[in-house]
Amino acid sequence: MFLIYVLVPIVESFWISFHDWDGLGAMSWIGMGNYIELLDDDTFYVSLWNNLLWLVLYLLSIPAGLAVALFLNQNVAGIRIYKSMFFFPFVISQVVVGLIFTWFYAPGFGPLSVFLEWLTGDEIAILADERYVTYGIILAGLWPQTAYCMILYLAGLNNINSEQVEAARMDGAKGFSMLWHVILPQLRPATFIALVVTVIGSLRSFDLVSIMTAGGPYGSSQVLSYFMYEQALSEYGYRMGYGAAIAVVLFLIMMVFITFFITRMLNQERNT
Repeated sequence: MFLIYVLVPIVESFWISFHDWDGLGAMSWIGMGNYIELLDDDTFYVSLWNNLLWLVLYLLSIPAGLAVALFLNQNVAGIRIYKSMFFFPFVISQVVVGLIFTWFYAPGFGPLSVFLEWLTGDEIAILADERYVTYGIILAGLWPQTAYCMILYLAGLNNINSEQVEAARMDGAKGFSMLWHVILPQLRPATFIALVVTVIGSLRSFDLVSIMTAGGPYGSSQVLSYFMYEQALSEYGYRMGYGAAIAVVLFLIMMVFITFFITRMLNQERNT
């Protein structure tokens, strides 16, 4: 299954990227032509920059998820209700998240739009403004991603060695010192998974961009995955070779980060 649905398509994407192909007719070999054209495409650099913004800001979901998990990992009245509320974003689809935040940002009646107008005196259409649109979409993505990281950390907190915690308390550790020296080292597996999933999620962001802006306004919210779809599969063009070249670039960027994380994890395991 892994060979058929993962490895073979990866190899085929590399092969197709060296061709000019509409997906139906015969493929025409053009070598590095698609990649050369990509380097001269302004939309590619806009998409790449937006992906970097996604990558940097999406990482905020990890400390946010940890903070929420620490809050929920308590025995207080009504904690199950709080857990359900924080878990809710994780179980709804990205399409629903996109629609919710589109309403949330809507000029004239959206809660955030009304609040910003009251605060600044000016109406700000976040999803129609090139300066803010990418940040607005990323904020929408952070909502379910924080819930996902929270779940990972809650599972990790349930496996914390209580004897180490008690020993640290006897030595006078508490608060941030306890968190940094005792809790976080035991949460490394959860942190690693959260980091890898968050990085991959930020680089392959597609759903929210498609639902909330379709890459607009004027292509300012484009990301590589949506750019690839637009070139290869949308009604605007059937450039399978060009789309495959974009997919290859995105795949190589992901591999750089994943290789770095795995190498670092293996080095840490060897040193412990």
